[in-house]
Amino acid sequence: MEKRIAVLAGDGIGPEVVKQAIKVLNAVAHRFDHTFTYDIALVGAVAIDETGDPLPDETIEACRLADAVLFGAIGDPKYDNDPNAKVRPEQGLLKLRKSLGLFANIRPVELFDSLISRSPLKEDRIAGTDLVVYRELTGGIYFGDKGRSKDRKSAYDHCNYNTEEILRIAKMAFEAAGRRKKKLTLVDKANVLETSRLWRETIQDLAKHYPDIEVEYLFVDNAAMQVIQRPNQFDVILTENMFGDIISDETSVITGSIGLLPSASVGEQTSLFEPIHGSYPQAAGKDIANPVATILSAAMLLDSLEMFKEAEEIRSVVRKVIEKGLVTPDLNPDSHVSCSKVGDVISLLIESDISDETSFENLFEGSLPLI
Repeated sequence: MEKRIAVLAGDGIGPEVVKQAIKVLNAVAHRFDHTFTYDIALVGAVAIDETGDPLPDETIEACRLADAVLFGAIGDPKYDNDPNAKVRPEQGLLKLRKSLGLFANIRPVELFDSLISRSPLKEDRIAGTDLVVYRELTGGIYFGDKGRSKDRKSAYDHCNYNTEEILRIAKMAFEAAGRRKKKLTLVDKANVLETSRLWRETIQDLAKHYPDIEVEYLFVDNAAMQVIQRPNQFDVILTENMFGDIISDETSVITGSIGLLPSASVGEQTSLFEPIHGSYPQAAGKDIANPVATILSAAMLLDSLEMFKEAEEIRSVVRKVIEKGLVTPDLNPDSHVSCSKVGDVISLLIESDISDETSFENLFEGSLPLI
């Protein structure tokens, strides 16, 4: 099978973690007799530096022509620390979401048993956690009208939603709940916000068509507490753009590292796959970033191409590597390997189909596994 993948590595650690995901995709291609063609394109601060635009037209076109998009991260301190900057890397990502119609962000959160002690939360609180967040991605306060008064001493950000925007992601979330544990939680602020009341009314009407799905409603402040206190109570969490941004990042605490969580942004024209973490500029170029989230995002990408066996192979090998302790410093500051080493080992195990009896001990000295 031949597929074209647009690659937008972006800023900071983005190029490093994307490089490891491409290694893994190449290993999949070799083992399963596929051909992946990569179209490299600019986005974010690197695009501003080279073209003056955080999302050049050429990048949008490459994404539209691709079967899927692999994305790294964007953001740079020289823009983040300048409140007067007229052009920002994040503008490129927002524009990309709008241009490709990426309306649904899907973030699965599943514990690795071997890493449960790495979570700052107590084991009895998080054991059995397996949830997924469905975040609306192209509406709400991030995309509403915004501005300042003439004297610059007041500002506004409008939050807008319509029922069509809500329904298209809500149907996806209900269908996902039907394939999982048949429970859906809507997170809103319906006691205060009119947009949240529209969300709640729309979901209540839609729920009538899914009688086998248990639906609960939580205000976002309560939900933020519940995600930490009892995350294993959740199955599918459905919410709007800003609340979803916050809640889904909060769930990364459960797993022990934000470097473990992948995501998919599903669109009308194509879909984009990226780690949920940012550009982490402090680690850029040091070969210490955790590439697992990006590699698992590549697995979600393969799912979207109906390469289910290949995607599960990636997940299986990732679990195996983590169980063997081959992790980056964020997960074990005392005994770890490099970002590139994790990519090397995962791609080797996929391509070679090495058995579970393989010894990994010498990898900490930089060698390949003992077979």
